[in-house]
Formats: sequence, structure tokens, C-alpha cells
Amino acid sequence: MRGCFKIKAVVFDVGGVLQLNKEGGSKKGIQETFAKNFNLNLDDYLDSIDALYARSTEGLISKKELLNSLSKNLNFPKKKIEEIYIKGYKKKFKENKGLLRIAKKLKKRGFKISILSDQWSLSEEPLIPKSFHKIFSPVIVSCDVKLRKPNKKIYLLLLKKLKLSPEEILFVDNRAWNLSPAKDLGIKTILFLNNKLFKKQLKEFLIDL
Repeated sequence: MRGCFKIKAVVFDVGGVLQLNKEGGSKKGIQETFAKNFNLNLDDYLDSIDALYARSTEGLISKKELLNSLSKNLNFPKKKIEEIYIKGYKKKFKENKGLLRIAKKLKKRGFKISILSDQWSLSEEPLIPKSFHKIFSPVIVSCDVKLRKPNKKIYLLLLKKLKLSPEEILFVDNRAWNLSPAKDLGIKTILFLNNKLFKKQLKEFLIDL
């Protein structure tokens, strides 16, 4: 049991939490697939997109600007590039149905359920579909708010959007470095590994499903 407080909101990351890699592989495996789609080796592909990926994830360039630059770097039509990424993300990832069921149960119990996720413009649509927006609120995505984890400001934005104190929020992420700034602010955290363990971890916060 983690102290005498009441959790009022549970906030979920997306990649590796609400969306799982179908092959259980690394991010590198996904990038290798994209490189092949653009007829490039992995190093050349990463050289072509790395700076743009970082800028887009932080919302420093628009989707239109991103596609214009990618088209030049990859020598592919913009429409085709967008199609490759959308299809690729949908093919490589699957919704974590079990965790979505847990999230819906939490919502029925009166908890606020929210998303806090780093995405670039080309992964947001396939990985955070409209169906997620019907379940989670607010949905805070780095490329939309021009902030990304682990920048402290994105967690402060989360507090503002939820209108709750840090101690009333439980943040779930699969990367320890994204949890540290949240902990520093007083937000409760869970390092996500799998659904079964997550249900056990919830009990430590007096949440029994």
C-alpha cells in the first residue's frame, strides 16, 4: 500500500503500453522495415529522418513541412510516404486489448483515464486512433503540444489539464526515464511490463479490479 491518498486519474503511455509491437521486437526492427520500404539501408534511412523525427515529435515542424522534407530526403512522393508510415505502424503494432479493458473498467469506476504520449506527426493517427479519443481524455500528444517526455513541462501540462494534484494521478509508462520527472513532481508511477503485473501493481494503490 502506497500511503493514504486517493488516486483519481490513471494516465497511460501509448507505445509499449496501449499499443504493443506485434513481434515483440525493438524500435530498430520497425525502422528496418521502413528503411526497406524506402529502398535504403538502415543507416542511410536514419540519416534521412532522424533530425526531422525529433523536430516533428516536439511539434517544431508541421506535418506538411515534415512530408515536404521527407519527400526530398527519401526521394518519394509525399502521399506515398504517408501511406507507407500509416500502413507500417498499423501492421507492426496491435492494440493492447487487455489493458484497454482495464482502462474502461477504471473509467466505469469513476477514474479519469488519460493519455500522455510522444509521437511524431506520422505515427499519431495510426497509434492513437479515434477510438482512443472516445475512451481517454485528455489525450496529450507531444507533436500537438510542442513538448515531449521527459521535459518537466509536459507533466505540468498534464496536471493543468486534469485539474488534479500530483498525488491524485497515477502515470503508467514502459520507460523508467519518463517516470522520473513525474515522480519528482509527486505524481505516482508504474513501470509497465505486462497486463498481469499491472493489475497487481494497481492493488498497491488501493485499486482492485
